Amino acid sequence: MAIRVLIAKPGLDGHDRGAKIVARALRDGGMEVVYTGLHQTPEQIVEAALQEDVAAVGLSIHSGAHMTLFPRVVELLRERDAADVLVFGGGIIPKPDIAELQQLGVKAIFTPGARTTDIVEWVRANVPDRD
Repeated sequence: MAIRVLIAKPGLDGHDRGAKIVARALRDGGMEVVYTGLHQTPEQIVEAALQEDVAAVGLSIHSGAHMTLFPRVVELLRERDAADVLVFGGGIIPKPDIAELQQLGVKAIFTPGARTTDIVEWVRANVPDRD
């Protein structure tokens, strides 16, 4: 069974090129990908993740709200008994924030310049098999 991944753009960020590139790379890597589109709230993202029964959620942000929005998605997944859904992110995220995001439950952060093959490999290696 293919790994199911939800790619989401939380908040008011209108830049979706990177998210679409990652979504395409994951799809080309054999995964089932759901893309939520722009301007999603953490609540909408978590609801979509649960409805689509995904194993991972990839968040992309360029607006600077990552320290609020990323942890909120993790928190809502825990509240909905879906802490097993792995959360990873990418975008314009300052290096000092990466370690704190990881402590808050975001499993990996990919910054500009990350190779899509590395993201695909990371998802394959870290998303638990749900069969």
